[in-house]
Amino acid sequence: MSASNPTEPRGPLDGIFAIHKAAGWTSHDVVAKVRRIAHLKRVGHAGTLDPAATGVLPVCLGQATRVVEYLSDTGKAYRATITFGVETNTYDAEGEVTATLPLPATLDAAAIAAVLPQFLGQIMQVPPIFSALKRNGQRLYDLARAGVEVQIDPRPVQIDALTIVDWHTPTLVLDVACGKGTYIRSLAHDLGAVFGCGAHLAALVRTRVGPFALAQTLSLETLATAFDDGTWVNHFYAPDEALLTMPAAILAEGNAGRLRNGQLIHFPLRGDAEQVRAYSTDGRFLGILARRAPDGWQPDKVFAVTPLAEPMKAADA
Repeated sequence: MSASNPTEPRGPLDGIFAIHKAAGWTSHDVVAKVRRIAHLKRVGHAGTLDPAATGVLPVCLGQATRVVEYLSDTGKAYRATITFGVETNTYDAEGEVTATLPLPATLDAAAIAAVLPQFLGQIMQVPPIFSALKRNGQRLYDLARAGVEVQIDPRPVQIDALTIVDWHTPTLVLDVACGKGTYIRSLAHDLGAVFGCGAHLAALVRTRVGPFALAQTLSLETLATAFDDGTWVNHFYAPDEALLTMPAAILAEGNAGRLRNGQLIHFPLRGDAEQVRAYSTDGRFLGILARRAPDGWQPDKVFAVTPLAEPMKAADA
């Protein structure tokens, strides 16, 4: 039976597909397509990509939708193509050109490299007016399209690394590693402002979200084929793949039972981690524990995931 039939039953689908989002698709479009392919309603994505952007979009199914918040909070990486000398109202190539300015004679790769350090670390960044952020319950892009002038306050964002990949006047290719909430469009705009000639984001590829890199992604077309021929499991990641930066704790049966019942668990853990992944002694992922005392842990999320293959063995905390 074809994967296009929305009534076809599937086995347990609690996990993550790393989708390579194509240009022109919204993140919501991708989720809707995965719902139809997998015949599952409980699907969500981790980290919105603009329609023009491509690259890594983790899509969580079943119980894995409960780890979306952790994936969204993880570090991300992008390859940005920035064109100097042209400004747009959206800060990217999708918007209307608002200014065309000459490039300064001093603008070259060395000059750009010299100013990049001011954009590293925790910086204050003003989001684009054409963004999905809300002001008094309304999306900023709706207010912008209606001609409403809005004062946007800068927000703290974290940029961990900026690496020049290529410079060919007037185009810069820049690798960016950053935290949640960083607008690469604003970074492009602000770089143009530094040199007084304006700039906009000409193209964007997201190359990593948390543990998921571009090389691990598959297209929606490949996913549909994989469901048709039964090989989809080869592309499916367990929910705890999104949590590998957390320490792991292996619980004896008594504590595993307490976790399932939502009861406080006591065990020592070195370090200052506030959350841990919890596993049974046979390697099944049980849930996420939150520290409530030096050795006291409260179940924060409880999972009952049916393994698709041999369960992963967690390292003892």
